[in-house]
Amino acid sequence: MKFQTFDIAGPALIQPLRHGDARGYFTETFRVDRFAHELGSVEFCQENESLSAKTGTIRGLHFQTEPFAQGKLVRCVSGALLDVAVDIRRGSPTFGKWIAVELSAADGRQLWVPPGFAHGFCTLEPNTMLIYKVTAYYDHASDKGLAWDDPEIGIEWPAAADPDTLSPKDRAQPKLAELPTYFSYEG
Repeated sequence: MKFQTFDIAGPALIQPLRHGDARGYFTETFRVDRFAHELGSVEFCQENESLSAKTGTIRGLHFQTEPFAQGKLVRCVSGALLDVAVDIRRGSPTFGKWIAVELSAADGRQLWVPPGFAHGFCTLEPNTMLIYKVTAYYDHASDKGLAWDDPEIGIEWPAAADPDTLSPKDRAQPKLAELPTYFSYEG
């Protein structure tokens, strides 16, 4: 596995190595020892799957607050998507900044989104499916979000991004300036 970090501390792009032959390939998608060595100790407790039928489907930006703050390890298993993480840790030198990476079934890359970041994505192909492991159970009361199109953040969504695909919940999310302090930067 190869681990790549960003200018924003926390998220990481993970490229599992594929060992292939004429039959296909084999890959280790997660190893707790390698993950801990590169990014710190983590314990996953739940795995989720999401299918979006339409190209341009926007989901997010989502996060959970304490005591159910979630780290997410996101992997695309069908199709392709632009995966986005926004730093929402008050006091962080990169507060409100974002990273985006394309994940696809073809490339097998994964994105680590730690607690303190809002996460969302836009599908680039029809029938895009992603699987993500999380470090805390889903908790309805802790489930929060951030406006996907907040101009203060300025995410560069793909041309295919279709606001008509937003859920009612995602249409009503607050802008960054309206977001309470859920996470603080601890340097």
